[in-house]
Amino acid sequence: MAVEIDSIFFMTLALLILLTWLWKILNSIWFRPKKLERYLRGQGLKGSSYRLWHGDSKDIKTMSIQAQSKTINLQDDMLPYVVPFHNHIVQKYGKKSFFWNGRSATMNIMDPDVIRDVLFNYKTFRKTVGRVSPLTQLFISGLVFDEGEHWAKHRKILSPAFYMEKLKYMLPAMWLSCSEVVGKWEKLTEKGSCEFDVLPYVESLTADVISRTAFGSNYEEGKQMFQLLKEQSKLTFQMIQSIYIPGSRFLPNKTNKRVKKLNGEIRAILRDLISKREKQTKAGEMKMNDLLGMLIESNLQEIEEQGNRKNYGMSMDDVIDNCKVFYIAGQETTSSLLVWTIVMLGMHQNWQERARDEVLQIFGHNKPDSEGLNQLKIVSMILNEVLRLYPPAITLHRTTQEVIKLGDITLPVGVDLVVHILLAHHDTELWGDDAKEFNPDRFSEGVAKAAKKPNSFFPFSLGPRVCIGQNYALIEAKLAIASFLQHFSFELSPSYTHAPVRGLTLQPRFGAKMIMHKV
Repeated sequence: MAVEIDSIFFMTLALLILLTWLWKILNSIWFRPKKLERYLRGQGLKGSSYRLWHGDSKDIKTMSIQAQSKTINLQDDMLPYVVPFHNHIVQKYGKKSFFWNGRSATMNIMDPDVIRDVLFNYKTFRKTVGRVSPLTQLFISGLVFDEGEHWAKHRKILSPAFYMEKLKYMLPAMWLSCSEVVGKWEKLTEKGSCEFDVLPYVESLTADVISRTAFGSNYEEGKQMFQLLKEQSKLTFQMIQSIYIPGSRFLPNKTNKRVKKLNGEIRAILRDLISKREKQTKAGEMKMNDLLGMLIESNLQEIEEQGNRKNYGMSMDDVIDNCKVFYIAGQETTSSLLVWTIVMLGMHQNWQERARDEVLQIFGHNKPDSEGLNQLKIVSMILNEVLRLYPPAITLHRTTQEVIKLGDITLPVGVDLVVHILLAHHDTELWGDDAKEFNPDRFSEGVAKAAKKPNSFFPFSLGPRVCIGQNYALIEAKLAIASFLQHFSFELSPSYTHAPVRGLTLQPRFGAKMIMHKV
């Protein structure tokens, strides 16, 4: 009899555990999302209906594949091509709308006032991470995704390396990389003109610049690391686009194995470089005006100021992660800005002539310097307009950490927000009827007066977490464009195919074929 009672007890307990487990699953994949959907609609928001497990993820992927199976004309609206799903949702439900990224409700943010609130209030609206494969964090890490005190400490240590007076010391290294590309193009145009794809040269240039400015005399090792990071970035973006299945990172498939192998090789190269430089810095053997040298110097100074106590300064892993950020952000962002600038100037010859006249008036055919670069008003207007039309990053992602009132809406904990840089930059209500046209004159009175409302232009984000490398990217871009304009005129090739595509940054899918002429 006692055995029967024990058996019934354990069966009942097992059944209760099973039912509890099933309830948690059902609540996670259905009841909780549907409850949140009702809450959002009760706030007056419109959006798509939640669908079991995947939400709108399949539609996002399908619409993207369908859009990019075609090409568009330069005069066409690029939004249905680059962000087809998000553009569709905004067109159907309005700018204040939501959709479902898997089981996560995601609210669209396009109003400049709300954008400012979200990006300035970085403690309440944290960066959205962790909803993709944890393997992607082997690639995307460092200051970009640090939070709280960890972020504040690292930002303080990293900031001195990006002060304008420090960046001036990097101009010779930047110019050396630019002059090498100019030399290659001069050989190609020995007979007066030549047609070729400028994208590989721009990618090589920006990789070479970040290698020289990050690692100085060790830039050859930096170039080796860049090739590994480039492969890792492609694999990472593929994983970001896929729905993450918990536990899938442990599967011994080809992608997982390759990502882990690449990560190990990259970290080994960086660990060796950093260890050597730390020893040289501590011994007072050298003072390098490169990013790694400045970072190590700033880090050692922070540790000394705190009495060499533990948990102050950056660990070796922190330094490695942020060196990877230098590479990824420094190369990808400037590459995107430069190639789209060349495309736009190739298409708009009047602006190319105006920019060249300004460059020749300030520098002639001499090597550009920091003082002259600061005087390039027309070039700056052009770069801003390119950043408006073709921002390197097209969205920013945040998550609510507490119940928060945003405008006239109250949002609970755990709602994702997508801040649409590209959609906001192309919004006719903010930029006028010519919002989708290339018109650098809109920046003639500066960024503050370019749009109808403040905070409408934010290619490098806004607020305390604005991109730390913004000045670095703009100085490099000005120097490169000035160098190109001193030696060449260029126009779009008839075989150029317009297909802006979203990767880690916005890039031309089929390259950028130009006809280059010596001047």
